[in-house]
Amino acid sequence: MTRSNTRTLFFALLALACGHTLSTCLRTLPGISLDLMATDFATAPQTLASLIAVYHFSFAAMQIPVGAAMDRFGVRRVSLILFAGTILGALASGFATNTASFVFAQFLIGVSTSGMLMGPMTLAAKQLPPERFGLWSGAILSVGNTGMLLSASPLAFVIEHYGWRAGFLISAVIGVVIAAAVFFLVPKDRIEEKQRPSPLTQMSEVLRLGFSRPMRGIIALALVSLASTLVLRGVWAGPWLMDVKGLTRIQAGNQLGLFTLSLITAPLCAGMIDRRFGHRRMILAAGHLLGAVCIALMALGGPDSILPHLFHVQMLPPQFDLVMLVTMGFTVSTQSLLFGMTTQLMGPEMAGRALAATNLAVFLGTALLQSATGVVAAKYGLAAVLMFVAAALAVGALTFFFYTRPAPNPQPEPPAAG
Repeated sequence: MTRSNTRTLFFALLALACGHTLSTCLRTLPGISLDLMATDFATAPQTLASLIAVYHFSFAAMQIPVGAAMDRFGVRRVSLILFAGTILGALASGFATNTASFVFAQFLIGVSTSGMLMGPMTLAAKQLPPERFGLWSGAILSVGNTGMLLSASPLAFVIEHYGWRAGFLISAVIGVVIAAAVFFLVPKDRIEEKQRPSPLTQMSEVLRLGFSRPMRGIIALALVSLASTLVLRGVWAGPWLMDVKGLTRIQAGNQLGLFTLSLITAPLCAGMIDRRFGHRRMILAAGHLLGAVCIALMALGGPDSILPHLFHVQMLPPQFDLVMLVTMGFTVSTQSLLFGMTTQLMGPEMAGRALAATNLAVFLGTALLQSATGVVAAKYGLAAVLMFVAAALAVGALTFFFYTRPAPNPQPEPPAAG
């Protein structure tokens, strides 16, 4: 790849990754404003948290058609269409007048942001050799996760002074700017004129890939990996810090900002470690198990729980939760290596569909976990939510470790026909 081509690819990936930044900002806005929205809509926060999981369900459902569309029509064309829907969804959220209209707006955002991560990942998988993809996928996730930084202290300040609607309206403006960058910086797609399978066949291929034996471990971890960070960062960490630990909205936003910094830096670090040392499987399994321990320790440090009794206090201070959140952010954000494992298994020709299968698991898992934690919170409280997330993360990590273990005494494969 020439220097000019590298520069063009860098700016194209940066513009597309900023779309993922907007996506993460929009999906985590409720975490810092859930109580205000619930008051405006006369709905219990737990009920609203369960309802807005429609974002993640619609996001997950679109992974199959969007992945097939990117392989068929190209990244740039599909991404620009999705940006138009994202901007409309952000505006609809900001002007929502009741729970139903807000949930519909979240559905629209979920559909439209479904390709914001897949776009740069697919372009990188098609343009880069497999040994470089791990580093670039980490960089894409790091750029994308800055959206959670926007929805922490900066938007906490905006929400505190101007209301939660302002957060969505500002996001719509940001969407217009990023869409313009994609239009000018991402090269036009060169679609080869050749016989292609039908869209239905391509979409069924996504499902087939997801259920295939080589992908099962990846899918199991993908179901809970990003879900654990998004459910905490996007919904429950804010209420835990404010309602249980007694922080103000701005203080909670500051802690969530530091948590987000770990989510921003860790994927890039994971990509660098992977490129230098390898051992993706061990890094992923150990990182996610350690993340599960951190979340469980947060729950056990709550009022009148096990850890406070050991230290003879009512509850551990919020600084303890900050350390656990940051540590969990660093360890679980090794999830970027899952995309490298996916493309390594399936190759560049099937990159869009293979990544769609992984993304489908990522956001279907997020939707399921968010819905389930809403029920758990309503019945058993926030500490139970943390324990539930920790258990899900541990099960996913152990399943991944089991299914990706090397086969004992592998037999040499016969040469491929032809």
